[in-house]
Amino acid sequence: MKNKNFELYFDCGYSKIRAAAFSTNDPKNKFYHECDFLYDHTNLETEIQKIISFLEERTNEYVKDVTLMIDDTKMKSIGISISKKFESSRLQKEDIQFLIQDAKQQILRNYFNQNIVHIIIKNYTIDGVKYTFLPDNIDCKLIVADILFICLPKNVIEYYKNFFTKLDISINQIFCSSYSKSINYKDNFSLIENISFIDMGFNKTSVSCYVNNEIAFLDVLPVGGNHITKDISNVLKINFKDAENLKLSFDTDQKLLKDKKISPDLVQQIIFARIEEILELSSKSIKLNLNLSQLDQCKLVLMGDGSKILDNKFKEKISFSNDIDLLEETTEDICQSGFKLSRGLNKQEVVVVPKKQIKQGFFEKLFHFFR
Repeated sequence: MKNKNFELYFDCGYSKIRAAAFSTNDPKNKFYHECDFLYDHTNLETEIQKIISFLEERTNEYVKDVTLMIDDTKMKSIGISISKKFESSRLQKEDIQFLIQDAKQQILRNYFNQNIVHIIIKNYTIDGVKYTFLPDNIDCKLIVADILFICLPKNVIEYYKNFFTKLDISINQIFCSSYSKSINYKDNFSLIENISFIDMGFNKTSVSCYVNNEIAFLDVLPVGGNHITKDISNVLKINFKDAENLKLSFDTDQKLLKDKKISPDLVQQIIFARIEEILELSSKSIKLNLNLSQLDQCKLVLMGDGSKILDNKFKEKISFSNDIDLLEETTEDICQSGFKLSRGLNKQEVVVVPKKQIKQGFFEKLFHFFR
């Protein structure tokens, strides 16, 4: 029995799995669920099964296929410029398809351990004139396409696919979670042309930057909320679970502090020192990739589970110089990001049609443009 009335989305974070079922007939009919905090992946399959059982009960449908949202410390964004000459002929859609296919093959040859999950056309330059979107009915002698590829490690994708395969569930599409979220959230800052989203996760922090409302780059830093927990554990000589609890509730739950005879000010200092380091590393990445002399030329938005310890009442205690907005996410926000992206709302992204499509032309099988 196939899912006819609902589409399912799973955001597979390292420390938490979130999922949603969206009705294909009624936008108001949707269900959300998430697991408890995962200290490791020992019980990952069990937690996924619990979520699936919950959604099957609510939707009254068996889960046969899902869309995955994944991030990883080794994911990459790779920019490439590729050109093609013509004899002043009318530019055709097939010309662009060949151009993108050429660029894609270059990426796959040089990054053979990565899978391409997003292909974004940043702009076209046709006979020296730059265009954000491909114009209709234009003659061309030389075209240059600036393309951004976002890739996830093959072994990470296979890791999650194996869990769902054991449950007889197939994967429709795979999205980069931090990129999907940034595309969705930037609509809340429509008046700001230059904005960077700093997504602090468990083992990584991703930086998604937009210039003139279009994505410029995505960078990944191998440091996140888990490093804060490790700092607390190492400095205070306590186990990881107690350190995680202290990190999340040092200002509200005094029992653990009293039991361990720990000063809340010391915990706060440990936390903020690491957060400042993450913010400084993020700002260096932004300045380097965007060639900015001053960071105040770009709005910064901090989000992700790793940032939840930093609410507005602690914001002023951080010495980081740039003003930062704090964005509190919900399971609904995160899963909605994947749902919206699958609807082709980002007009600069090439939508890769799954290979299970039957008996279509070669490029129609690979690409469906600007849906």
